[in-house]
Amino acid sequence: MAATNREDERFMAAALRLARHHLGQTSTNPSVACLIVKDGVILGRAVTARSGRPHAETQALAEAGERARGATAYVTLEPCSHHGKTPPCADALVASGVARVVISILDPDERVAGRGVVRLRDAGITVDIGVLAEEGQRALEAYLMRQVSRRPYVTLKLAVSANGMIGRKGEGQVRITGPISRGQVQMLRAETDAILVGIGTATADDPELTVRLPGLENRSPLRIVLDRRLDLPLASKLVRTARDVPVIVVSSDGSGDTDAGDGRAARKAALEAAGVEVLEAGSIADLLAALASRGLSSLMVEGGAVAARAFLDADLVDRIQLYTGPGTIGENGIASPFDRRSVPKGFRCVAEARYGDDLFEEYEREN
Repeated sequence: MAATNREDERFMAAALRLARHHLGQTSTNPSVACLIVKDGVILGRAVTARSGRPHAETQALAEAGERARGATAYVTLEPCSHHGKTPPCADALVASGVARVVISILDPDERVAGRGVVRLRDAGITVDIGVLAEEGQRALEAYLMRQVSRRPYVTLKLAVSANGMIGRKGEGQVRITGPISRGQVQMLRAETDAILVGIGTATADDPELTVRLPGLENRSPLRIVLDRRLDLPLASKLVRTARDVPVIVVSSDGSGDTDAGDGRAARKAALEAAGVEVLEAGSIADLLAALASRGLSSLMVEGGAVAARAFLDADLVDRIQLYTGPGTIGENGIASPFDRRSVPKGFRCVAEARYGDDLFEEYEREN
């Protein structure tokens, strides 16, 4: 018996919540969730494993076992239909004897792109597509961006004082927001494939850019520094921890650099000897293309007015998370590229919240 629309939405909403558990942790694969349901009871549930395999469908079917026969499978993304390192999930669903598969969104991967649905329907399975499709698109926005636009989904995060400053010259890290906001940022780091700062922030603040929430320390993202001249200090926290959590320094090719000879070569060799990867990229677009080619789907731009402006000028920001603190920064303040009164055109506010004394606003690029 087919579930009602309300039941479909309820179980798909549960699957979408489950899919968030491994965001940023599933290698080149998206974080997908699957529920196996019969008579309103969840018999199996799973999310893509942190390594990217096994996929959600095979894990959920294994948990349900023989009880999956005649059940409904709720999947946040169209089941794969191609043979990779593992057999197709569409075939696993067919073999399990499920009677119905409910899918939030189709997979734009050219190896799938509707073929999973065809495989299921050819086997006599009822397939319904588009349940909570808008929510599904949002949950998988980073993966979809990489598949369709061949670049990661870019989130720009800024913490800004009440008078539009992001720091104070010569003082390193300046706390602008409270502990709740900082905890929210830590969660965003844990769900993101890579985090980026400019060399100014890396040298002035000496950040570690890892996830510090108890229990989530192993979910730290790849760390990236925009550093044209390779000036990142060897004594910095980023370099000293590069063998524990990967670090990429993004450099130009040295053209136009007055120290592009032996000095630059020596700095590059020293960074690489410390475990830092040096990546040459001529533009922000080139960098994003290189990251996508490695399977990275999401990038968080966290630090520095220069880095923020570079991504905005390149028109390569998809989402803005703006945290406005209650205090002001006076003398020697570093101006933010914008504040809540001057958000760049082309973005619309989609969320707003109070975190203690801080105001949080989230903006998304308008289509």
